[in-house]
Amino acid sequence: RGQRKGPGSVFRSHVKRRKGASKLRVYDYAENKGYIKGVVKKIIHDPGRGAPLAEIHFRNPYRFKKDKELMVATEGMYTGQFMYCGARAKLVVGNVVPLSACPEGTIICNLEETAGDRGKIAKASGDYCIIKSHDLEKGKTQVALPSGNRKTVPSACRAMIGNVAG
Repeated sequence: RGQRKGPGSVFRSHVKRRKGASKLRVYDYAENKGYIKGVVKKIIHDPGRGAPLAEIHFRNPYRFKKDKELMVATEGMYTGQFMYCGARAKLVVGNVVPLSACPEGTIICNLEETAGDRGKIAKASGDYCIIKSHDLEKGKTQVALPSGNRKTVPSACRAMIGNVAG
């Protein structure tokens, strides 16, 4: 039979041991005005995903606790590494910065499509985008996607520096 209908049996995706969704930090005051430091605690394999995930611990800016985020690991990332998220973070592999802070030709991954959506583009193994040009009047940035197509996104969108590991 061509199209199988119903709840399925053998033809279901295996999701039991998956580690969780990979997303950037929620965009907050600390990232908007300065930066926030995180520590890469683990680099783990996620079943059903080619790229490794990095578990990054941040100090919660509002309460006494740690925030644990799962992000796609970039090439060259290691456990114990400090990584910084925010407008004033340096251009170092693994850091998360807005596109407006990156010069043209920067290689990025885990790019947001709209500001604050926590990363949608270039998250598969070995993927990366290249910043082609900035339009300062309109606040837009042109990016070359992994497919070779070009896409215009707002300059406020964040991205991770470097290309995806795996």
